[in-house]
Amino acid sequence: QVQLVESGGGLVQAGGSRRLSCAASGRTGSSFAMGWFRQAPGKGREFVAGIRWRGGSTYYADSVKGRFTISRDNAQNTVYLQMNSLKPEDSAIYYCAASRSGLTTTHKMYDYWGQGTQVTVSS
Repeated sequence: QVQLVESGGGLVQAGGSRRLSCAASGRTGSSFAMGWFRQAPGKGREFVAGIRWRGGSTYYADSVKGRFTISRDNAQNTVYLQMNSLKPEDSAIYYCAASRSGLTTTHKMYDYWGQGTQVTVSS
């Protein structure tokens, strides 16, 4: 079993920055991939960014490319999402997830989820 705990959400002005953290514990493995998803009210869960524990290769949704950066700290078993140039449309609950199936943008392929952290961007 894997436990994921997100932190770092809050209220930020448009154009500002925020860093989310996801602390992983339990049976994590180097073959895992980690992803960040978000869900705004009335919308489906949307892939934001992903990273492989082994090698650290990354992938981003077009909507955040160039503004968001996903990274990992192997020693701390923590994944980060640095969000810059935030826009009101980035407002959502952000979820951290772990996949045993490798890096994928499909939320159904992720096996473990955190509880989510709210990010609100004011205009």
